[in-house]
Amino acid sequence: MEISKTVVDQALRTSVFENLFCDLDTNARKDYVKINDRQYGVILTDLNGVERYVRIGAIVAEVRKDMTAQELMQSEIDAYNAKQEAKAEKAKAKAEKIAEDKARREAAKEKSE
Repeated sequence: MEISKTVVDQALRTSVFENLFCDLDTNARKDYVKINDRQYGVILTDLNGVERYVRIGAIVAEVRKDMTAQELMQSEIDAYNAKQEAKAEKAKAKAEKIAEDKARREAAKEKSE
């Protein structure tokens, strides 16, 4: 059975970030190739055994007059966390609705029997 794209891509990102920021073995970084002035790339094998090209890019934020660099970074972190919380709440509500619908169908089935 093939592993889903979401799981495979997350595993590749985790592998790259751990290699760049956690691994002390700098020899592992020799596989990263400069693509252009803003990106490096690496070829990795994903959880399905398929070779994948992963790009690592450096994005420089514009200077803002209304906030400092630290405030901008924190605002992006806060926005990401808020989206993740909203996504989790939506998934929880969906799971609860599915359970309620199933219980309602089973109750209706028992009544009709």
